[in-house]
Amino acid sequence: MTISSGEIKRNMTIILQDEIYQILEWQHRQAPKAPPTLTLKLRHIETGNVYEKKVPGNQKLELALTDTRDAQFLYKDKSFFIFMDNSSFEQYELDEKMIGDSSKYLAEGNNISIIFLDIKPLAIELPSSMIMTIENTDVGLKGDTQSGATKPATTTSGLRLQVPLFIENGQEINVSTSDGSYLGRK
Repeated sequence: MTISSGEIKRNMTIILQDEIYQILEWQHRQAPKAPPTLTLKLRHIETGNVYEKKVPGNQKLELALTDTRDAQFLYKDKSFFIFMDNSSFEQYELDEKMIGDSSKYLAEGNNISIIFLDIKPLAIELPSSMIMTIENTDVGLKGDTQSGATKPATTTSGLRLQVPLFIENGQEINVSTSDGSYLGRK
């Protein structure tokens, strides 16, 4: 199956020059009086190496057949993250390289999706937002009600972000997984 540059999504798996890559980032550019170009930041599935490749913007990309399974994050053991398949209860070990920056959004019990190529797990796919618990933040001062004022906070998973002054330790908040920003209280 082939897709155009307008159908690209993060974590898609494509076949490029007979090699399988996972799309990390992409940018489509159309310069005046020049053909469009597509710049792809790709992770090679077998080696884990990250490359930047440029292809013509109108080139069709071939999708690799992947499978997505819902799973629950159980715990971290040394350099491995342990997940359990929600339907078969099978457990999967994914190393830190596969998880990458997504690790700061993982707390025990979180539900995510794991992307598989054949039977090999490739990466995880986070929902657009997740509920996280504040572990440490400064106390908001009584009467400090400036509109839009924020303070630094750290979640139980280690994510550092800015939250409104009224947020306290132990509260659950909704966090965007695309940029790590505060979206609201649970």
